[in-house]
Amino acid sequence: MGKTVLSIKSDKFYINGSLIYSQIKDSNPDAWGLLMNARFIQGIFDDKAGKSRFNRFGRNFDTEQNTEELITALPEWYQYGLRGFTVGFQGGGPCFTMDNYSIDNNPFSSDGKEVEPGYLKRMEKLIRAADELGMIVIVSFLYGAQTRFLKDDEAVKHAVKKASNWLRDMKFTNVIIEIANEHNVDDFKIHPIVYTEKGVVDLIKTAKEESGGIPVGCSGTGGYFSEKIAEVSDVILIHGNGQTRQQLYNLIQKAKSIKPLRPIVCNEDSQALSQLQVTSKMQVSWGYYNNMTKQEPPVNWHITSGEDLFFAHRMAEVLGIKTDEIPFENQFYLQGLEPDMTYEQKRWIRLASLYPEKIDHVIFYRNGEYFAASYDDPFMIHFICNWLQGAVTGTKAGEEWVAEVYLTSREKIVKSCRLLS
Repeated sequence: MGKTVLSIKSDKFYINGSLIYSQIKDSNPDAWGLLMNARFIQGIFDDKAGKSRFNRFGRNFDTEQNTEELITALPEWYQYGLRGFTVGFQGGGPCFTMDNYSIDNNPFSSDGKEVEPGYLKRMEKLIRAADELGMIVIVSFLYGAQTRFLKDDEAVKHAVKKASNWLRDMKFTNVIIEIANEHNVDDFKIHPIVYTEKGVVDLIKTAKEESGGIPVGCSGTGGYFSEKIAEVSDVILIHGNGQTRQQLYNLIQKAKSIKPLRPIVCNEDSQALSQLQVTSKMQVSWGYYNNMTKQEPPVNWHITSGEDLFFAHRMAEVLGIKTDEIPFENQFYLQGLEPDMTYEQKRWIRLASLYPEKIDHVIFYRNGEYFAASYDDPFMIHFICNWLQGAVTGTKAGEEWVAEVYLTSREKIVKSCRLLS
């Protein structure tokens, strides 16, 4: 048995018999039993189709180093209250820069009966490091395009069995299983056992049995909800990405209607921190998802400036964990203009803020000329939805970018940045 033993009573999480966060002095009792988490899906990432493609952003990618660097960063996140993170056997898509069908990040044999030892070794390292800290790992088995390497539904079932058996045999006590990341995406249509409600229900039952009772759930796309899947799940996994705050509230209401009660965990949303207003009031666990800072290899797993730091502070605030106050002028950050944060002459520029709820709109200027306006959190140029934006192309060293931030209080804040590279 590990140092960190997860248990569930009604809709609350316990570690070693105590409600999560209840051990923290002066913490918020309304947050006790939650599992604040982040999507660190690429924690054991590899690409057998060509790792050298990921030598970018001013860094080189190394498979083992990637996992070790995440382990090194976990204590930073822990101190702000992060107690869970999702990591995938098949990873996730670097959605901004590459086609996931060009990547081979699949550890399973075509019949699903074997798992590559390197993936198991890295996953074990992560889970044991989390166990030492007092953290929970949501282990995601299947990811969209990567399941194309599994030849049929029977192979998918074998993969779920194999991964579940491995978690059981390792005697991990700090794990939640996610059968698939967003099982209803079109990528899964080739495998009805994942794509359909009935198939997922069967896979959840299989994972429960084959894992020896590890809690199991399965997510769908942002806003998606299946009563049948929720009713058979130990943990109801929902995604808030692409949802307004009202839509997220409505989704949570559906999940809360399932009886008997069980924990509801949003394990993927966006970097839209205003979503935390909804989940904290509803006493639901929230999952930070930032594709650019935490899903595009090579990932800097530390708490980076801007969005990562602001999420960490807002999480601590929700939980009642005391942190150093961020001065008002530093509560706004022009993101995406950092040196080397470019790919094929593209940048993803946005205005990060500690309290996006206080912003009415943002106007962006490039070399003194109007470029774009943004009205929704997160305040991104070429906004598509709250986790996805289009790129700004052709940026050059020496350019000056300015964001005029208009607050609901009618104050105006100006942030500027001159590109160094």
